Amino acid sequence: MPQKVPPFAELLADCQRSAVHLEMRDVYGVADEDADFAAWKSGHRYDLEDRSTWWNGFHEVVAEAVGRGASVRRARVVSEPVTDYIRYEHACTAQNIAAGEHVRWLPRRLASGLMLPGNDLWIFDERLIRFGLFSGVGAFVGHELEDSPDVVKQCVDAFEAVWDRAVPHEDYEV
Repeated sequence: MPQKVPPFAELLADCQRSAVHLEMRDVYGVADEDADFAAWKSGHRYDLEDRSTWWNGFHEVVAEAVGRGASVRRARVVSEPVTDYIRYEHACTAQNIAAGEHVRWLPRRLASGLMLPGNDLWIFDERLIRFGLFSGVGAFVGHELEDSPDVVKQCVDAFEAVWDRAVPHEDYEV
């Protein structure tokens, strides 16, 4: 029987110490980002000083978690030269940082010696994983939860290995 996966906001609201996000795709085809991505490709850039134009529910739940003391970190493993989608993500990362995230980038060529999970993931309080499942072209397929201590440890170790090698956002150029 398929497991019901709570919404991200609920999982982060229950998080007390840490939430980490590992992203490993070079292209995402997420429908709710299509318009923003197309606008970015056409030259539109958000004014970071005008939060009303870009601040959304995701940023709000991250800011709330950080406000209550949880650390939120995101690591992105990317191929170089980067895709247009990664350029877009890089350009929008200041929004994540404004919400309280810490973000680093790891060029894929520096990840060869690492054992990485097969899917993107969020790990909450080093106890629960929400895997993000995507099709070959980057379309969102679904989520799966995992709380096996062995799998959680493997994924925590993989994230920390990426984090240790990765370049802080402010130092990574695309």
